[in-house]
Amino acid sequence: MIRFYYHPTPNPAKIALLLEEVGLAYELVPIDTSKGEQHTAPFRSINPNGKVPAIVDTEGPGGKETRVFDSGAILLYLAEKTGRLLGAPEHRGELLSWLFFIASGIGPFSGQAVHFQHAAPEKLAYAINRYRREVERHYEVLDTHLTDRSFIVGDSFTIADISAWGWLDRAPRVLPGDDAPLAPFPNLQRWFAAVDGRPSVIKARAVGKGHVFKKEVDEETRRALFPSNYPKVAR
Repeated sequence: MIRFYYHPTPNPAKIALLLEEVGLAYELVPIDTSKGEQHTAPFRSINPNGKVPAIVDTEGPGGKETRVFDSGAILLYLAEKTGRLLGAPEHRGELLSWLFFIASGIGPFSGQAVHFQHAAPEKLAYAINRYRREVERHYEVLDTHLTDRSFIVGDSFTIADISAWGWLDRAPRVLPGDDAPLAPFPNLQRWFAAVDGRPSVIKARAVGKGHVFKKEVDEETRRALFPSNYPKVAR
């Protein structure tokens, strides 16, 4: 059984999609990051970095309980565990390259674009321009790669597609002000529409719907989401 620690944000959404795509049994454990539940000692014992997603595989290697944190690591771990969504062996290098491109590029730059446009107390023009332009540059790289291609790696749907989908799904929030933020990237737009139409995506979007997560952005939320902005409390 997989215990899946979840909040409805882009990186956990990737894991939800993988789990639904392969039909792997899991137990959902909601972590309300706006309430600071990611900073509790029990959760930090699973992810020392205090972020979601994270999983605990109660039947890990050798039958031992295994923790895995960071969305890229979880995608790779579960794909290897099930033998699914890894693509052909000869495409292993490509798979790892695009998986890390998304993890080190599209993901963090999208996150910073969201932060400086929606959460930062001051709207810093330089920061907003910097991260928006880098997001667009990463989109262009992927758009060019997807010319005459249906999937990111090889000729089948893989964890690289899942990883990219998690953040591309939030393109309107990452690049607000554009009615169709993917329109300048037609290959990327075509690819996203195809992935978004998979039956597993509908199921992934329903994950966690029965749990009420905090939506109010108050001082508790800001301290929970951006603890490094505040003086460290002596322990």
